[in-house]
Amino acid sequence: LDNGTLYVAKFNADGSGQWIPMIHGTGPLTMANGWRNQADVLIRLRLAGDALGATRMDRPEDVEVNPVTGVVYLACTNNTSRGVGANPGIDAANPRANNRSGHIIEIKETGNDHTLTTFNWGIFMLCGDPDNMAHGTYFAGAPREKVSPIGAPDNVAFDNQGNLWIGTDGMESAIGWQDAIYACVTEGPERGTLLPFMSMPIGAETCGPTFTPDNETFFMAVQHPGEGGTYDKPTSRWPYGGNNIPRPAVVFVKKSWGRGV
Repeated sequence: LDNGTLYVAKFNADGSGQWIPMIHGTGPLTMANGWRNQADVLIRLRLAGDALGATRMDRPEDVEVNPVTGVVYLACTNNTSRGVGANPGIDAANPRANNRSGHIIEIKETGNDHTLTTFNWGIFMLCGDPDNMAHGTYFAGAPREKVSPIGAPDNVAFDNQGNLWIGTDGMESAIGWQDAIYACVTEGPERGTLLPFMSMPIGAETCGPTFTPDNETFFMAVQHPGEGGTYDKPTSRWPYGGNNIPRPAVVFVKKSWGRGV
């Protein structure tokens, strides 16, 4: 936050959007409105975004750029309070009340130029169980038989082919499944196809999925396995088993070319 200009996003209902500069002394961010200086704007960032008319989102957790297409993907984990009391109601970019399962948004910068301040956007995925019509799921147009139930998208990453890898946080409370890592096709005839890759221990969430540059090794963190248990009555013994207490860890998965794994 020492250099450059920070921007906040506004998602319009027609699928367009703007990046609004957050600069002290411009628009509503003035001394007269209680904003003392630029540091004050940066410290009270969410309030500054509200003042500028930014779109209030459903707990955005990660933003990553597809290295093949340049399209930006925003993971919104969940928001069960949308529309409750004085909280903002549904809007085009956050179309579900009680959004327990979360969603993912696609952002296409104007002219694929990330230095510009306008963009177009759309819903890439409305998470949930595709076999439960009450969830109102959407998987980039993919048919239900080509997708897996998913909830609470948290961290995302890309492989060299532009496939989206999604780690979840809170899927058990969202749809009753343990958290997991998923892979999803973003372009072509298989766009939206979602497949599970690996499941987490009981009580754990996924974090920080990433690949080595050659895409042959995948890393991710297993956070707080056995959450909800106690020392006397643990719900997980991961990763050592036996009588050991559960412990968080970083896991890697390596491609084994000779065995087709």
